[in-house]
Amino acid sequence: MTPTTPVTPTTPMTPFDHRMTVFTTDEEFLAAALPFLTEALAAPGEPSPVAIAAPANLDLLRDALGGDAKSVGLVPHTEWYTGSAANAIAQGAGYLAAHAGPGGRIHLLMEPVWGGRAGRTPRETAEWIRYEALANLLFAPLATTALCAYDTRVAGHAIIAAARRAHPDTGVYEDPARLAAELDAVPLPPPPADAERLPGPAASADVVRGWAVAHGLSAADAELFATAVTEAAGALGPLDGALLWGEAPACVCELRAGRRVDDPLAGFVPPLSAELEPGQGLWFARQVCAYVDVRDEGEGAGVRLQYG
Repeated sequence: MTPTTPVTPTTPMTPFDHRMTVFTTDEEFLAAALPFLTEALAAPGEPSPVAIAAPANLDLLRDALGGDAKSVGLVPHTEWYTGSAANAIAQGAGYLAAHAGPGGRIHLLMEPVWGGRAGRTPRETAEWIRYEALANLLFAPLATTALCAYDTRVAGHAIIAAARRAHPDTGVYEDPARLAAELDAVPLPPPPADAERLPGPAASADVVRGWAVAHGLSAADAELFATAVTEAAGALGPLDGALLWGEAPACVCELRAGRRVDDPLAGFVPPLSAELEPGQGLWFARQVCAYVDVRDEGEGAGVRLQYG
């Protein structure tokens, strides 16, 4: 935590330093980014900082840093943020495991991509805010310093206002679990009347695969979708039923579980190895699918997987 971070009852006291900056001009971007990277370069024993940003902003940094540019990793944000919010978590976790110093020490300047999936619809915006909120829990043990940079020219004011609630240094920070629960309180559209019910109590990979091919997915995509469904079903335990609907690429499966999924981090915690352990099927599903929506209802839960 920096000395200027306001201390509130919900401010997390962890090594993870999760900051936010908002800019409207190139000059404002540099005014926030350069001191952050200078701080990183002066941190003793810390690996080189990384700036993940729009290509034009990387050019600004390259020119402004001069000779110091060779000591900063410069990554186009379109190469980092390549899919869902869960993919971004996996990318961050993998990079920290491979490149961060002891205890996760490294500085990351991170500018989200708003011209792609994130922010394109209210649903996509909600998933991004979930990512920002849950990062406070997922990376809490690590001494990583992250500065999330939001450009008002591409991210609207509503998005920025929501993102402030996910950053501890803004003064309007919300508890991550409470913010995730608020996002999950928004009801999902009901399944269509022509949704097909999967036969039997378990999700059959063969049935899902055949249905997906018949509804327009390629054989490879159908295999991934079927595996995501069966892995998620295995993590949820006995099912009360499953429905399939949609056409490629937006093929959907909704699993009805007999137990609740109370953990807001379910499916977001990276596995310790490349091999999935029992109960980690939701992680695989979140990596493969564009959306995995969990809604607890009474003693059970509905888990909706949308492939594309």
